[in-house]
Amino acid sequence: MPTSVELRRMRRIHRWMGIILPGVARRVVNGRAPQPGWLPRRWMTVVSGDVDLDAGIGAVWLVWRPRAAKAETHTALMELCGEEWQYTGGGSSSDGDLPVKRSAAGQPGQVGMIELGGGAGALRRANRLRHPYPHSIGTAPWIGSNQLQVAAEVDHLLVGRRRIEVPGDSSLIVVWKSLSTGRGGTRPLIVAMGRDGSELSRIGPHDGMDSYTWAKLSGQ
Repeated sequence: MPTSVELRRMRRIHRWMGIILPGVARRVVNGRAPQPGWLPRRWMTVVSGDVDLDAGIGAVWLVWRPRAAKAETHTALMELCGEEWQYTGGGSSSDGDLPVKRSAAGQPGQVGMIELGGGAGALRRANRLRHPYPHSIGTAPWIGSNQLQVAAEVDHLLVGRRRIEVPGDSSLIVVWKSLSTGRGGTRPLIVAMGRDGSELSRIGPHDGMDSYTWAKLSGQ
């Protein structure tokens, strides 16, 4: 059972996500930087946001109290319910902070073209409300997200059928949907593309390292 402190923390997160996420989603859909102008970065920095309008899902990567001893990273998932974005769930870490700046593959702080970070996942809220019983889990839609750090050579990513532009810094979050496996979802294939349209690397649904890193380790 959660302690009273944990319950207060969960209520605080849910309250703030309800305030912040709808505005972040609108900014991302409109092609703007995800950080709301009214939100002080020293208190909370929105590192990245991603929205898949066709699927009606989104994910946001935030850092509370960045650069502080008590910095906390949070991954927030959201769903489009009617015309409103609603907080679905997420995950937190007390040992995270703002990501490092972008560098070339093979340089300090950037081993591969695509590096996996933390993430979060949950059954879709609408499905949980309609089908609250365990027998529905195997066919339920799953919302997943992954934090990625990509090399300076990468211009954009192909995440399943979606094209995602890489921002000026190295880090971004991507959101995806799949059927539940009973223990989570299945991440789509992620392909890193160069500015000339060539493929630089890829990481499969069950891979922990990208193909560029595997090739380097095997001496190719």
